[in-house]
Amino acid sequence: MRKRRNIPDVGEGKRGEDGHLGYLLRQAAQVYRNRADRALSDLGITPPQFSVLTMLAAYPGRSGADIARLAMLTPQTVSVIIGNLEKRGAILRRPHPVHGRIQTIELTGEGRALLTAARARMQRLEEELTANVSAGDEAAVRRWLVGVAVVAGADDDGEDPPRA
Repeated sequence: MRKRRNIPDVGEGKRGEDGHLGYLLRQAAQVYRNRADRALSDLGITPPQFSVLTMLAAYPGRSGADIARLAMLTPQTVSVIIGNLEKRGAILRRPHPVHGRIQTIELTGEGRALLTAARARMQRLEEELTANVSAGDEAAVRRWLVGVAVVAGADDDGEDPPRA
């Protein structure tokens, strides 16, 4: 074990299987984020921008507020991302057909091409992360992660869940 100032390596002590579940989720998420940053860097996008592009492809014509909820980002962050993607020509904003103050957002051809390139990189990253995991175990992890999000109310509006 390599020690830096008596700090255990990832996988050891509380940074290993004896660690708190929340910490282990955050540790794994940080590793994923760092690798995603590197995978997308030469495309000139960030993981949050990739999330916004992904949600716009899956749910075209949504508002910035909708995309913020779908991508689990703050409305302020999505506003900046949308502005940057618009400058790049990756998205197009249009007035909502009914609600004048709301703008709908959709991908342009350039945005779809950017998303296709980014998806290929993120797919490779997921393949690397699951290389030593059986399909059944991967499915179980996916079910568990979705279950955690559903139980925790990952898409709630910040209100406390009703009590029984």
